[in-house]
This record gives sequence, C-alpha cells and structure tokens, in this order.
Amino acid sequence: MTRIRLFYLAIFLFIFLGCKSEKSPPESLAINLDDVEWGEAGDGSIAPAGTRTALQSTNPDTGGISYYAWFPAGGFFDEHWHTHDEYVVLISGEVTIKLGKEIYNLKPGAFIVIPGGMPHYWDIPETGDAIILVKRDGPPDFHFVDR
Repeated sequence: MTRIRLFYLAIFLFIFLGCKSEKSPPESLAINLDDVEWGEAGDGSIAPAGTRTALQSTNPDTGGISYYAWFPAGGFFDEHWHTHDEYVVLISGEVTIKLGKEIYNLKPGAFIVIPGGMPHYWDIPETGDAIILVKRDGPPDFHFVDR
C-alpha cells in the first residue's frame, strides 16, 4: 500500500475512533435516519469518492464500531477484507456485493454477514445512492486485495 493510502487510512481510522464512543454500561441511543450527522464526503482514497460516514458508537472493550455509510450512486468499493466480522443492514438504495465467490443483488432491508478475512466488494448502481448500517466486532481495518 502506498504511503499516501496509508496516510488516508490513518486519517479515516482517527476520525472513526476519535468520535463519540460508548461508556460502560453503554448509553442509550435512538436516532432517525433524517437526524444522522454525516461526516465530510471522502476523496476516494479508501471508499468510493463522495462516501460519507456517521459513527454511532464504539465498543470500549473490543474497539468494534457501529456506523452508517452513505455510498453515492455509481460508486464501487474495491475488493477488500477486514480482520473482524462485520454485520450490515442495507437501509436504502440497492447494492451488489461480492462475498468470497458469491455475488448478491440486494434491496433495502437486506442483512449481510461478512466473516473476518472474507474478501468482498460493494457496487452501487447509477440509479441512486445507498445507505448501510454496519456493526464490526473489532477495530476497523481495510486490506485491499488488488492494490
């Protein structure tokens, strides 16, 4: 991975880990999608250009995060994997996701389990943006397959 990509990854992780986190015991949280405070649109160095995220919580024991991600129409998130398991709900829009060797075309309400170490990519159609809600079992990391 180039130094520039590592730099952007470090910034990405700093933003996620530096945001509000849960306390022990966790604070309650109830939020409407319309009230989510989205971060700045990304430059495309990690996720598709224009992707915005909104951290909701960080588990103080595992470092696992829960967050929304807003992918712009036509975006493609290169094939990558994470160390920890990831659980995703497609909130709005449509996506195509490759999990290992299987490809799925998903609609709102879809639930996705991505085991740690499994290569996957996200492909968002030109017809509209997609929003996902993600929960990770450990700290966020990105290992790109073909970079």
